[in-house]
Amino acid sequence: MRSKKLWAVALSGAMAASMLAACGGSSSTSTTAAASSAAAAQGETKAAAADAQSGAAGSSNADVTVRVAYENSESEPLGKAWDDAKQIISDKSGGTMAIETYPDSQLGDKSSLIDSMLMGENVVTLADGAFYADYGQKDMGILFGPFLFDNWDQCWKLIDSDWYKDQCKQLESQGLHIIASNWKYGERDILTKQPVHTVDDLKGMKIRVPSNEIQSKGFDVLGATSTGMALNDVYQALQTGTIDGAENPVATLYGRKLHEVAPYLILDGHVLNFTTWVCSNDWYQALTPDQQQWLTETCEEAGEKNNGYVDSSSEDYLQKMKDEGVTVYEPTDSDLQTFKDKAQAFYDLGSDFGWSDGLYDTVKKAMGD
Repeated sequence: MRSKKLWAVALSGAMAASMLAACGGSSSTSTTAAASSAAAAQGETKAAAADAQSGAAGSSNADVTVRVAYENSESEPLGKAWDDAKQIISDKSGGTMAIETYPDSQLGDKSSLIDSMLMGENVVTLADGAFYADYGQKDMGILFGPFLFDNWDQCWKLIDSDWYKDQCKQLESQGLHIIASNWKYGERDILTKQPVHTVDDLKGMKIRVPSNEIQSKGFDVLGATSTGMALNDVYQALQTGTIDGAENPVATLYGRKLHEVAPYLILDGHVLNFTTWVCSNDWYQALTPDQQQWLTETCEEAGEKNNGYVDSSSEDYLQKMKDEGVTVYEPTDSDLQTFKDKAQAFYDLGSDFGWSDGLYDTVKKAMGD
């Protein structure tokens, strides 16, 4: 285990040096990388502390051990899917590649992990269009716009489109490589300390969102006061009254036990959240072509397993919430329309977000509308 860690640190250092050399001409990437060297160092310290808990049995003989870190609980669908991925990558690579998982923010929050990637670190995490917008790929922010998708088929059609593939390619110039995009994170709903039935009920409520501009503005236009915050800080913030609610898929809300301190849930599904798994582009390009293929295929196959877990578990999580005292409200079409009508103002903010002209129409066309 100790030799494996020394290998990981050595590789991280080599990749960091390569990243700084390769990205000298990118002001967005180099500025972020310079500002985040402390976060990268902190990630290494946390990795060493968490190594014994990573569940990487059988990885000690692998040539490449991929570190997968995320803020969610290991009991959630995505945690189960990454457990499957460990066997998948071992089978594909003949045991020469392995995966270590670090759930529950063991290596830091999403922003810290992405900052580490920009230093060339060996780490994979989940992220969405809103985060990519903050890291320079502005047009990808629309993917997290409220009520953009009506159904999952539109999501899958979009990620197969030329527009989306071009966005992923452009993101590589920002230092990030998307490995897979076919993972359902879930339909994002709102959990609050007071009941919400229509959009007007959100007025003045402080709602936790992930720390990015897109999701913050997405809730601000609905009349709420968005509050960016790491996921592992939300329980205490609800408990102390710092915030009035939070949004996420039911599996995540339940997995973090947030319903214990916020007992009202509205199933508004404001975002159909497909998610991506991302790594350092320099680190990815340093893998052999076979290793790249094994990793990509593993992530995509694990994504299919994740989607099955999400579909089969959603009703179970919802029933558990009800059994544990949560009041669940399923909005009428009329109630939901009040959200959609107000959310439309979000798409008038394209110039504020630095979007390309006509982006909304371009994306709607790419998804088949």
